[in-house]
Amino acid sequence: MKYMFFLFAVLLSASCSNGNGQKNEADTTTATVPPPARLSYTLLKVYPHDTTAYTQGLQYVDGFLYEGTGNPDRIKDRSKLRKVDYTTGKILKETSIPGTLFGEGITVLNNKIYQLTWTEKKGYIYQFPDFKLLKEFSFELTEGWGITNNGKELIVSDGSSNIYFWDPETLKETRRISVQDNNGLRNMLNELEFINGSIYANVYETDEILKIDPATGNVTGSLDFSDLRKNFPEINDPHCDYFNGIAWDSSSNKLFVTGKYWPKLFEIKLN
Repeated sequence: MKYMFFLFAVLLSASCSNGNGQKNEADTTTATVPPPARLSYTLLKVYPHDTTAYTQGLQYVDGFLYEGTGNPDRIKDRSKLRKVDYTTGKILKETSIPGTLFGEGITVLNNKIYQLTWTEKKGYIYQFPDFKLLKEFSFELTEGWGITNNGKELIVSDGSSNIYFWDPETLKETRRISVQDNNGLRNMLNELEFINGSIYANVYETDEILKIDPATGNVTGSLDFSDLRKNFPEINDPHCDYFNGIAWDSSSNKLFVTGKYWPKLFEIKLN
């Protein structure tokens, strides 16, 4: 009887452990992540947005928006880097990625603009603010999606649950985090923005933006922008694509958001 009790105890222990006799680390980590706070926002203003812009990257610098666009139709020289007057939607400066490459996220750091491409494993560095091409570079990620910076490091997404930190000079990975909430890993992380010590990420194919702790990868907050579709039905037009694009104005604590081919750019305040 003691033997049978011992055998039962061993089997029960094994069922709660992995092959190495240890608890599943992912399950343990998820169990310790608190549910993200449901964040809210106030809509301040609405501006026109270029409906030919397949928005992949967005950043606010000194009163202007800088926007990187993609090339879903693979038409020559369609992917762009632009300087935009956000109040009118007017394009003030523009350059193209040569050929049919698909442009992705952009970020401005140390008077340089970094722009990724999607599947070509290639990126571009431009001089800021005149868009002079300084360098092409290659990277080892399977795909390039979003990019932002914390003033010292480039922060990059690839559509997975990982976020990568790069040295801006060597363009090599220095560390990475896995992004998770209380339900597990969060995938499809797209356009990124660094705001007051946190990473904000569009979740591709949704109207959600996640607030992420850059030290742990834990999702600490979530913003639901589905009300924009209810209040502005024009962004539901079949021509419009997914919600994407986050730009932070630190001087006035305002956020700009838009989507791919959307006719509107929204200025909001986080509550």
